Amino acid sequence: VVGRGVFRAFGFHVYDAVLRAGRSFAPRSYERHELELELTYARAFRGSAIAERSLREMRRVGRFTDTDGERWLRWMNSALPDVQPGDRLAGWYAPREGIRFVHNGRPIAQSDDTEFARLFIGIWLSPQTSAPDLRRQLLRLDDA
Repeated sequence: VVGRGVFRAFGFHVYDAVLRAGRSFAPRSYERHELELELTYARAFRGSAIAERSLREMRRVGRFTDTDGERWLRWMNSALPDVQPGDRLAGWYAPREGIRFVHNGRPIAQSDDTEFARLFIGIWLSPQTSAPDLRRQLLRLDDA
């Protein structure tokens, strides 16, 4: 375990997050390492809402075309499940292979689009994240 943290929005507990990676993991170059980010949800969400929010957050991380965004949103809408409190949704990221999603321990989807995977994992780990406190906790950074 590299780090763990809690994500809250408007005072509500949304999910707990855990980042796992190998011993050679370098937080400031996270996108070069294989890693797993697991979210344990405290609230229920529709998969389509997770997909839409993910795409908005990916736009903070990097630039991509509208065509890519539409394609990625379609894919996420088909890949991401509805979640209930206690559900675990994990992303297994490999820089040269893409990302694999696991829901409650069961593989559910895989994308070999490495640009999508990099931007998706960047939602939490990129300096451009909308949740800098969670990023610091996950990467165990002392940026203060």
